[in-house]
Amino acid sequence: MADEVVLPIPDLTLPQYFFSLTNPTLSRLHENAGRELLNGIKADQMAPYYRIVTSAGALPLDAALLESMQKANTEELQKLDDRLAEAEKTEGESEISDALKARANHLTRIGDKDLAVAAQKLALEKTPGLGSRIDISLTLIRIGFFFGDNQLIVDNLSKAEKFIEEGGDWDRRNRLKVYRGLHAISIRQFKTGAELLLDALSTFTATELIPYNDFVALTVIVNTLTLKRVDLKKKLIAAPEVISALPELPVLGDLVNNLYDCHYNKFFVALATLEQLYLLPSRLLAPHTRYYVREMRILAYSQLLESYRSLTLESLSSAFGVSVEFVDSELSRFIANGRLHCTIDKVHGIVETTRPSLKNAQYEKVVKQGDVLLNSIQRLSKVLY
Repeated sequence: MADEVVLPIPDLTLPQYFFSLTNPTLSRLHENAGRELLNGIKADQMAPYYRIVTSAGALPLDAALLESMQKANTEELQKLDDRLAEAEKTEGESEISDALKARANHLTRIGDKDLAVAAQKLALEKTPGLGSRIDISLTLIRIGFFFGDNQLIVDNLSKAEKFIEEGGDWDRRNRLKVYRGLHAISIRQFKTGAELLLDALSTFTATELIPYNDFVALTVIVNTLTLKRVDLKKKLIAAPEVISALPELPVLGDLVNNLYDCHYNKFFVALATLEQLYLLPSRLLAPHTRYYVREMRILAYSQLLESYRSLTLESLSSAFGVSVEFVDSELSRFIANGRLHCTIDKVHGIVETTRPSLKNAQYEKVVKQGDVLLNSIQRLSKVLY
């Protein structure tokens, strides 16, 4: 196998189907998810993964199917072991490395996590080429994504970054940006993840990790939250890749365009639709749905309030297409948590903006950091004396 060929293993569409099947609120997706998951398992003879899926109740157990896949796995592994033994006896370092990678890739394809990780690490240890070592590190990261093993992802991201710095090519550097971006989003580091995905938008090739349209959708979703309004048009809305993909992703077009154009009532509808169609059904984004929706609402409220010294609650509720009671409740919560800089005059039904002083904010920051420093010094002095 040429170094530049990246095998789409393990198949990262399957954990998404598995997630849908194990989530009762996504019952509308169960029929298609069950069919696609079973087809994917059969296509790659994934006996170990099939056991995991059936033990979780996502699919009914077919004993005959499991037995046939196990038999096929055993036979293929035996062939690969024989090939490795032959290479170790009569051939050179390159052939041994190829045999180890073939064995590791087989175990990765069938979803045997422990054996696959061990085999990939052995192949990494025995492989001399820097490009191949980067590819193996990326495969280990994909195994981490497949099984939701964050530590495996973190460890191998570090290795891949080290190898890239030693001399990785342009293509692998760009692939790594996507891997890092997806991981950052998975741990709710949206700003970091958004920057990485946006940077990789025009050079995206990591289809072994995420399909292109899903990548564009994810880039739009996270950057709509993190980009300043002045950059939203220039970097996202006007990007050729986004323009070409948005007709297939109309909800995202409604979200980003209505936020930019200040059509807040349409924006709220698009956000609610996005929550149901994209966020909650997504294995990657579902844990962050409440956070994302809350932050997007705060962003929209802040964007409107920045333009006025005061607004009536009635005009504010009209702008967002919701009731006065809803706006009052939302703003009160966000103001109490320090997320919105305004006050509500309930008697006159007015919201007044209170722009924070930069000097006051800097002063509070210094005082807070000073308190932390003094506490640390006090604890250190108790230890020393």
